[in-house]
Amino acid sequence: MVGSNLLQPHTMNTSTRHQVHITRDGQLSIDSEPHVVPDEVDPSQAVIQILHIEAVGSGLPALVQVQDDRTGSRFDMRVMPDGTTQTPTAASAVAPQRVATEPQQQAGSLIDQLTAAQAAGRVHDFDRAIPAADAILQQLSAEQGDAATATLEAAQFRADLAYLSGEYAIATASWIRLALAWYDRLGPGRRRTQVAAQNAAQAWMHLPLCQARPLASDLVDMLLEVAAPERTETMRAHIAERLGQPSSQDHVLCGEAD
Repeated sequence: MVGSNLLQPHTMNTSTRHQVHITRDGQLSIDSEPHVVPDEVDPSQAVIQILHIEAVGSGLPALVQVQDDRTGSRFDMRVMPDGTTQTPTAASAVAPQRVATEPQQQAGSLIDQLTAAQAAGRVHDFDRAIPAADAILQQLSAEQGDAATATLEAAQFRADLAYLSGEYAIATASWIRLALAWYDRLGPGRRRTQVAAQNAAQAWMHLPLCQARPLASDLVDMLLEVAAPERTETMRAHIAERLGQPSSQDHVLCGEAD
């Protein structure tokens, strides 16, 4: 891949450190994104539910820095793939334990599905992994909306499966949509947006030209929207070179098949 800062090699299993803030009145934000907390769920427990899905999908702990204004406490926490939490021994606050409430039981069922789908994906059992990922994505989209963090996390997992199974056109289109969705949700310069943009470009490079040409315009438009033009200049030049078009040509048409 090219040497653009936007397009560094992507490792699926990379832990992300999240900043969590709980206000005095129980309002929750994760990485400056507000999250609606159901009345019967404590905000600290909602954090575990949300980040548990990410931990299962990556296979690594989700690292968390918590500021809880209700108690005036600050502490670090790890949300593990098995649903447990760990805190440093020096931390004065203890992360809340899971309580068996109905929403949490539903989340547990969804996480069980995701765990099974992830396991199938790791051994390239795509006949099991892909339908399971589709079902998870459909459920999250219906319950939380297409732009919810958990839905986008599930969409990332589905896009990874498309890439691993050789469905590069689906992977490219999925990662383009994800890059734009993360950009809309988080704003410019965020790691999730950069990784999604990089993955879209990487998947596109695997396509034969007859499939690559129709997606090139969307890919270039996305790169220009989510990052400053100078950051994607090299990548866009590679796209134009592959298509046999001048680097200033943002829109390309499908020619003859390879």
